[in-house]
Amino acid sequence: MNTEPHIHTYDEQGNQTCCTLEEKINKKTGAIALTKKVTHNHSHDHDHDHDHDHHHDHGGNPYVLAGISFVLLMGALALEYWFKADFFQGWIKVAWYVAAYLPVGLPVLREAVEAMMKGEIFTEFFLMTIATLGAFYIGEYPEGVAVMLFYTIGELFQMEAVKRAKGNIKALLDVRPKTATVFRNKQLLTIHPEEVNIGETIQIKVGEKLPLDGVLNSDKAALNTAALTGESKPQTILNGEKVLAGSINLEGVIDVEVTKVFSDSSIARILELVQNATARKSKTELLIRKLAKIYTPIVTYLAIAIFVLPYFFVENYDYTDWLYRALVFLVISCPCALVISIPLGYFGGLGAASKNGLLFKGATYLDQLTKVNTLVMDKTGTVTKGVFKIKEIVLKNGWSEQEFMQGLLSLESKSTHPIAKAIMEYGKTNLLEVVDIQEIAGKGLKGTIASKEWLVGNKKLMQQFGIFIPTETDKIVESIVLVSVDGQFAGYVTIADELKADAKQSIERIKKTGIKHLMMLSGDKDSITQKVAQSLGVTTAKGGLLPEDKLNEVAKIKEDPTRVVAFVGDGINDAPVLALSDVGIAMGGLGSDVAIETADVIIQTDQPSKIATGIQIAKSTQSIIWQNITMAFGVKIIVLILGALGMATMWAAVFADVGVALLAILNAIRLQWMDWD
Repeated sequence: MNTEPHIHTYDEQGNQTCCTLEEKINKKTGAIALTKKVTHNHSHDHDHDHDHDHHHDHGGNPYVLAGISFVLLMGALALEYWFKADFFQGWIKVAWYVAAYLPVGLPVLREAVEAMMKGEIFTEFFLMTIATLGAFYIGEYPEGVAVMLFYTIGELFQMEAVKRAKGNIKALLDVRPKTATVFRNKQLLTIHPEEVNIGETIQIKVGEKLPLDGVLNSDKAALNTAALTGESKPQTILNGEKVLAGSINLEGVIDVEVTKVFSDSSIARILELVQNATARKSKTELLIRKLAKIYTPIVTYLAIAIFVLPYFFVENYDYTDWLYRALVFLVISCPCALVISIPLGYFGGLGAASKNGLLFKGATYLDQLTKVNTLVMDKTGTVTKGVFKIKEIVLKNGWSEQEFMQGLLSLESKSTHPIAKAIMEYGKTNLLEVVDIQEIAGKGLKGTIASKEWLVGNKKLMQQFGIFIPTETDKIVESIVLVSVDGQFAGYVTIADELKADAKQSIERIKKTGIKHLMMLSGDKDSITQKVAQSLGVTTAKGGLLPEDKLNEVAKIKEDPTRVVAFVGDGINDAPVLALSDVGIAMGGLGSDVAIETADVIIQTDQPSKIATGIQIAKSTQSIIWQNITMAFGVKIIVLILGALGMATMWAAVFADVGVALLAILNAIRLQWMDWD
């Protein structure tokens, strides 16, 4: 990247970039298409495997149904055991418990039947149905209702966790353009970007994001394209040149002719991610589901054996007693405690991450992030703000700062260029009258103040007018604005991209999480990249890289099988590396939609310190998941043995199954209460 200052207009040479935006985007197509394909395929798996997440949808509001069941069950227990009501017996008692059972039992019965019609017999729905109907058959009505009710409550916890995670994902879209101002029928209309057609002209005001891709109809525009190109300089676009959705208009009202419909724009692609945000399952979760499919038929046959075999070996065989033991065994063995509690552990982690400004696109990446030992990061927009600010003012030949800056600001006030605006942020001062002002394309400004000729611009401008420049300026890595007055060099101002407030702290926190290798790769000048890396304590850095160079650097690192690589970036030019890395992390606040789509983790707040937060949440989540697995298996094995020996009641079975699931849920919720900063 060329960072020589071009104070007022960027000519072709001054604004030379690694390649055109169109070429950059084309290079990403393969990676993005693959990402979309993977996400899409996984989403189908998700719908299939998680059908039970939505079984409540068949029968009305699940909260109301669970509430009705709970009230009826509590009423029945009060009448039977507390008031010992005379009328509460016979068919009245049975009808009451059936009425308590149906609101929560019917959805599960329906799921069991639908699963069996698909050839899936041994599901948790089948186990719950057999166990609860069996409890009714042997007269244990309260247990039958309680098992189904607590199972439903566990499902409601899961639904809420899913809803919260998806709500946090959708919140990310709130910062995206929702309206477009279009010229239609000789008037300006504000409509949704989806309603704009190709060929129509839209108007974008200062500070607004372009909602659609197109070509510029206005004479020129200054756009913040840092999210798209990874370059820290704002870009000057001329009439007829392409503009991309997601760029921010920095000055003046501009008109753009739309060349792509909303569904084809980079912004639209993130909408699909909302639907599939939790589709990619972690290996632990997949393993548990595979085990459940083997485990369920085994325990079903064992339950049958507990009921049938004693008939041949036990004197005074009481079929009711052994049926009860078999049913208790079935309820205990139901894998829903594991099937529910483990995904909820991940949802707890995903929820904690979302609450802290991090969006994980699936539980897989929570697991993967715990293994990362190498972190590679972009510079512009990742650890720097991507905006210009005066860094240093150097005065020569007796000029005072007040006089120097008063003259400089007087000239720059005549320009609307972003670099001029950065200089104007210096502060309030009384501006002087400027006459005979002249803009010299790609070099700077010339003007007269109080009968003295001022030149403000780059080295090419000074050389054109024969101004001697001190050699010290050759060593300056930042953008530099040179000033001369009446043929004599007066001084210079350096303009630099500013580090984010938490950049240094974030590198220290990342090192403490156990990341052994840190590296910075940037499209910016190598000298600037090295300086930024050194100030942050990053030992390895490379600048002046094209997107394919970044890709090659990360590919080299990945040749070492011991390295697990995370890459952090924010621009379209980072998309290929985000796709290649083991964990791709994108800045989501002002980041490119293409980068956001390709990444696995999105930092919604644009704070690099959130990288360490994400690693901490991932490690805590994994710890809680294993706590849940150990607790679920441990309690289940103990109660299974007690059940087979006739020493455990249906209530113990309910605790072993749903109680453990609820404990696991509460354990997972802890993640959202923790302070991660």
